[in-house]
Amino acid sequence: MIEVRQLKKSIRNGNRTVDILKGIDLTIPAGQFAAIMGASGSGKSTLLGLLAGLDSPSEGEVLLDGTAISHMAEDALAQVRGRKIGFVFQSYQLIPTLTAFENVLLPYELNGEGDGKPRARTLLESVGLADRMNHYPVQLSGGEQQRVALARAFVLEPPIVLADEPTGNLDSVNGQHVLDLLTSRNREAGTTLVLVTHDKQLAAIADRTIVLRDGLVVADEYRAVGELQVTL
Repeated sequence: MIEVRQLKKSIRNGNRTVDILKGIDLTIPAGQFAAIMGASGSGKSTLLGLLAGLDSPSEGEVLLDGTAISHMAEDALAQVRGRKIGFVFQSYQLIPTLTAFENVLLPYELNGEGDGKPRARTLLESVGLADRMNHYPVQLSGGEQQRVALARAFVLEPPIVLADEPTGNLDSVNGQHVLDLLTSRNREAGTTLVLVTHDKQLAAIADRTIVLRDGLVVADEYRAVGELQVTL
C-alpha cells in the first residue's frame, strides 16, 4: 500500500544544507498498523508529511497503492490524497469558522459523491460527539477536537490513515479513546494505519515499529502472533 524508495529531504538554513531524511526505504503492506518512533528531530513528522504528499522529497519517491506521488502536479495529487489518505494532524487543523459537523463533512464535499451528511453524523456519534455537532472548534476541548479530526479523516473511508502524535496532547482517558478509534478502524475495515508517536505503550500494540535516528531507519520490528521479529 505504501512504498518508499531512497527517500531524502534536505532544507537550506542560511548558507548550509540540513539533511532531515538521508535515504529511507520502506514497504508498508495493506492493512498493517505501523508506528514510527524516534527522538525529536529524527525526521518522523517529515517522513509522515512526505507519505501524505504534503511535502516533496529532495530525492527518492513515495508510491501509494502503486501510484508515484512525489512529483505529481498539485491537482492530480489532491485527487489522490482525497481518495486514498486520511490525515490526523497533531494540532487538529480544524477550520475555525466551520462547526464540528461541517469540518467532518468538508472532505466529502471536496472529493466525495452523493450525500455525505448521514455518514458525517454517524461518525460524530461514533466518537461520542452527537451533542457537539453544531459547536465550533473554539467551543470544544482538545480531546473533542481530536475526535472531530479523526471523524474527518475517516469520512471518505480512505484505505490509508496517517496520524501525527494523535494522543500527544490528550489526557490518558481521551488518549485511550482516540487510540481505540484508530485501532478499531484498522481491524474492522483493514485500513493501513501509520502513526508517529513517542508513546511506547502505543507502539507496543502496533504490528510494526519503525525507529528513526538522524534521518535513517535504525530499527524495524515486526510483531506476529506469539513472536517478535526484529530487523536492524
